Amino acid sequence: MTQDRVASVAAWLAGGAEPERPVLRAAVKESLAALAGAAPGRSVEVRVPPYGAVQCIEGPRHGRGTPPNVVETDARTWLGLAMGTLSWSDAVASGAVSASGMRAADIADFLPLH
Repeated sequence: MTQDRVASVAAWLAGGAEPERPVLRAAVKESLAALAGAAPGRSVEVRVPPYGAVQCIEGPRHGRGTPPNVVETDARTWLGLAMGTLSWSDAVASGAVSASGMRAADIADFLPLH
């Protein structure tokens, strides 16, 4: 992410104004791509609607339909996880993250993103 995007998102996560939609979209897409790069594979699908989704984590991959391991959350929660301002356990406990399947929680090993 560019420094301007990082600063805008960090300010929002700290309680500031929400960044413009294109900034959020870019931040989510770039951070999802970073996750896929850090944890290549196709066994877990991470969804941040409406901005993007990636498959990651080595292991058995699914063919069609809903994958057996899915993580879904909103942009604010995802970016908090990616930037390290929110822990995986807190996000799951609060219900901000939906994690289904035995491998879904494996993405926590890659968060925050560096």
